[in-house]
Amino acid sequence: MTDLDISEVAHRAGVPASTLRFYEEKGLIAPTGRRGLRRQYDPGVLERLALIALGRTAGFSLDEIARMTAPDGQPSIDRQMLTDRAEELDRTIRELGVLRDSLRHAAACPAPSHMECPTFRRILKAAVSGVVGVPRKRAPGPP
Repeated sequence: MTDLDISEVAHRAGVPASTLRFYEEKGLIAPTGRRGLRRQYDPGVLERLALIALGRTAGFSLDEIARMTAPDGQPSIDRQMLTDRAEELDRTIRELGVLRDSLRHAAACPAPSHMECPTFRRILKAAVSGVVGVPRKRAPGPP
């Protein structure tokens, strides 16, 4: 298979060319060369970009994703890191479930005022203590 032009890679991967250049700067992907001024990539870069997208969706930073790749470009994924992230996602899912249930209660609460509802007041107390609330976000990363 022949190399792919940067615009073809961007189109197939569903990311702007600027993201590809950024990933290149971070050492996540590398062009095979240039045709004129346009970068060329091995078709295998699409699989690499899919791995990056999956990692980002799972909440990994680009630096963490970079550490999941061996020098030869093949995945070298730390299974403990995956287990840790799965446990973090489980915690987030539990927190979101509590938050969802709290919102549903508040929406359907028959009390004349939410402040008169014992359940709503417990929810408020839990929110102040940090037991119920919006899950903490990881530090934002570039694209």
